[in-house]
Amino acid sequence: MNPRAKHAFASFALIVLAACSIRTEGDETLPRESICEPLVFEDSPFTHCTAQPGEHTIAMDLSPDDSDAAYRSLEALQTGLGNDARTVAMAMNGGMFNAEGQPIGYYVEDGLRFTVLNQNDGPGNFHLLPNGVFFGETAEGPWRVWDTERFARQVDNRPQFATQSGPMLVISGDLHPAFDVDGASKKVRNAVGVDAAGRAHFVMSEAPVSFGKLARFYRDMLRVNNALFLDGSVSQMWDPAKNRMDAGPPIGPIIIVRDKEITE
Repeated sequence: MNPRAKHAFASFALIVLAACSIRTEGDETLPRESICEPLVFEDSPFTHCTAQPGEHTIAMDLSPDDSDAAYRSLEALQTGLGNDARTVAMAMNGGMFNAEGQPIGYYVEDGLRFTVLNQNDGPGNFHLLPNGVFFGETAEGPWRVWDTERFARQVDNRPQFATQSGPMLVISGDLHPAFDVDGASKKVRNAVGVDAAGRAHFVMSEAPVSFGKLARFYRDMLRVNNALFLDGSVSQMWDPAKNRMDAGPPIGPIIIVRDKEITE
């Protein structure tokens, strides 16, 4: 690791440690421990969070129950959840959206479809085909990341949750064919992938990275064969156990991982 990368990661690690909360016995307002960990891949720092089948549930959330206006921030989500915020193990923005924060691709929340599958051509990352869908037949799983064409062919029943984004990072073990090894476009990016054991791996880069490096991180370090880019530049996450609450530009759809034991 070069000295600059070492310094960046050391600073990142100190921030993570400083953010860890001190819990008191019987306190159930936060998950007992974080599902996230710092990792380094090719000199770049990442935060890696794992949702485990049987231990967690996953859902999408766009807006408060009494409003059609999107939350646009993780802090607003926390406020809107009220007492239910104590069940959150991790949340991050996930899925492409328009200027009002509304999804522009396939989006399903609590079994209700908000928008249809988007198979149109167009500019930008979303249309760097293949793009894909992160979805779950139920909140408990199975959770999957499939490219959009496969999703259109094989999914007959509406899932419990779904969000469409793009591009795919890893497709059946292969890197997206349009990616350079380490392209010039480097941004703070977040993504999701599902491994062969059914675990959902959420990743946030803690420094700007290329699509190629992010894709290799999933394939080569996490051993995930299907991974989907969620967003860049506006990428944010909420890790209650470490008192991490990112802020930044307005966001759109939000993925929530809940601690199943606390929920029940």
